[in-house]
Amino acid sequence: MSIKKQFLKTKPVCKVSFKVAKELANGASKVNIAGDFNNWNKTSDELNMLKDGSFSITLDLETGREYQFRYILDGSYWINDEAADKYCSSGFGDSQNSVVVL
Repeated sequence: MSIKKQFLKTKPVCKVSFKVAKELANGASKVNIAGDFNNWNKTSDELNMLKDGSFSITLDLETGREYQFRYILDGSYWINDEAADKYCSSGFGDSQNSVVVL
């Protein structure tokens, strides 16, 4: 997995690219991302499947904030991003959320 950040000079926005490798997608046919930036909606932001079998999406996020997020494989299996800036408790049992810091 990877996270790439491109800070814009003219706006307080960062283009954040999230990528889930084919191996980590574990055969999923669909990957979504849910987090603070979309009110944890599990279906609103679907990653695009690439030719190599990985999935990616680029989102415009406001700078100066931290965003918690997780990936959802095939609508039911939640995973974290190994490249996250940090992790925090999700509030659900012992699971954690990935965090990207802008």
